[in-house]
Amino acid sequence: RKSVIQLDLANTKKALIVPAFETLRYRLSFPKSKAELLSMLDMGTLFTFRYHVWTKGHAPTNFAKWRTATTPYRVEWEADFEPYVVVRKDCPEYDRRFVGFGWNKVAHIMELDAQEYEFTVLPNAYMIHMPHAPSFDITKFRSNKQYRICLKTLKEEFQQDMSRHYGFAALKYLTAENN
Repeated sequence: RKSVIQLDLANTKKALIVPAFETLRYRLSFPKSKAELLSMLDMGTLFTFRYHVWTKGHAPTNFAKWRTATTPYRVEWEADFEPYVVVRKDCPEYDRRFVGFGWNKVAHIMELDAQEYEFTVLPNAYMIHMPHAPSFDITKFRSNKQYRICLKTLKEEFQQDMSRHYGFAALKYLTAENN
């Protein structure tokens, strides 16, 4: 809450990134401090979020820097970046094309970047994802080729819409997947 005020979230285009971690345990004593969280990371009780299946989604958060950070720091958008963020109420909404599993957060972060939001990592904030059964939609994504084809089509349509709306500045979103 202090960061929201100190970083003037109400009057600036900032997306405050809350670093995400996960546990494979169904029961966990939530760390009461960053020091406790770091200890749990070192012991292997916690991991950076989706490190074993989708590192691209949170890699730009720069967890190595976060470990020792005492002040907020800025990071740049990269392809497939999907951090958890705190933003102003008047920020772009999630694109309604992406329901179920796939690309909802990626598209939202891409749109924030296109609108020149600054991505700022909070040094003393964190969240922990707890294990749960796979959702119906991720099961569909994994098992249904048609679902994956539809998602690919929606992604391409979204990227074309970004190019039309943001022009030259949006070219990086079209080429990011090809790099």
